[in-house]
Amino acid sequence: MKILRFGSDRVGVIKNENSVVDVTDVIKGAGTVGAQAVMEELIGNFDGYRSQIEGLVGSEAGVPLDGVTLLPTIPRPSRVLAAFSNYLDGLNTNRADVPEEFFYKDPDVVGPEGDVHLSDLPGVMVHHPEAELAYIIKKGGRNISAADAMDHVFGHTGFFDISAQGLTRRSQLIPKGQASYVVAGPWITTSDEIPDPHNIQVKSWVNGEARQDYSTEHMAVMIPDQIAWLSRFVDLHPGNIVATGTFHVGLGPLNDGDVAELEVQGVGRIRVFAHGGGAPRMADFRPGVTQVERPAGGMSRV
Repeated sequence: MKILRFGSDRVGVIKNENSVVDVTDVIKGAGTVGAQAVMEELIGNFDGYRSQIEGLVGSEAGVPLDGVTLLPTIPRPSRVLAAFSNYLDGLNTNRADVPEEFFYKDPDVVGPEGDVHLSDLPGVMVHHPEAELAYIIKKGGRNISAADAMDHVFGHTGFFDISAQGLTRRSQLIPKGQASYVVAGPWITTSDEIPDPHNIQVKSWVNGEARQDYSTEHMAVMIPDQIAWLSRFVDLHPGNIVATGTFHVGLGPLNDGDVAELEVQGVGRIRVFAHGGGAPRMADFRPGVTQVERPAGGMSRV
């Protein structure tokens, strides 16, 4: 099942790949609580809603998908977490080289046809749109075992981790955690339709030029182990978005006026528009490889 938000805070399900059936009114609290609470209710209690939703999708024709305005499916999750350097792509050559580490992203998610606002900061050599697979937490918890972890996954979505490269900082707040530096969508594909998230293709384009094109089979720390590790340190909640990291080959610059597109096999394709950032930054920057001169005091001033 592919679930999205559209129009004026409506929740829909895609039917026959080209129509959207409105299922908003079956969700408890719809119309009285905020959009994020509605999505958390649906995700956290999906098993109780599924048969009713399937009945609606079976009986209703819906409206054309290409005639609706898509919204961020998870508009403001309580947590957006992104894996740090999680692919065997030349930067890391074996599993032992890959740290188990995550960082927080800003929770105001940019959805389909949305705007990414690039910062114009000294020391930024280039902005990268890092194409990734992300998953949505269904059941929250703490100290979740790897054996049980996939039972906590509701579904998957595409994810751009917008990254300001070249800064030397003690955290990822400025390089990766700024407003509009999370792009997710175009919708959520429920996990039953992606039986093996470690064997799907992720692709990206900027202004129509192909950039990244990789398989998630190169992921170093797989999703069950990610959830087991994360849940040792933070409580996971329904609707949390977790991005799995990127395969760095093919990364290139993103500048004012550029159009970035992302496609995840089994999910869909999303397009966003970049604004700001000052003069074009075109550095050939490779995370973990490109040498950055450490400034006085050890940290870039912003």
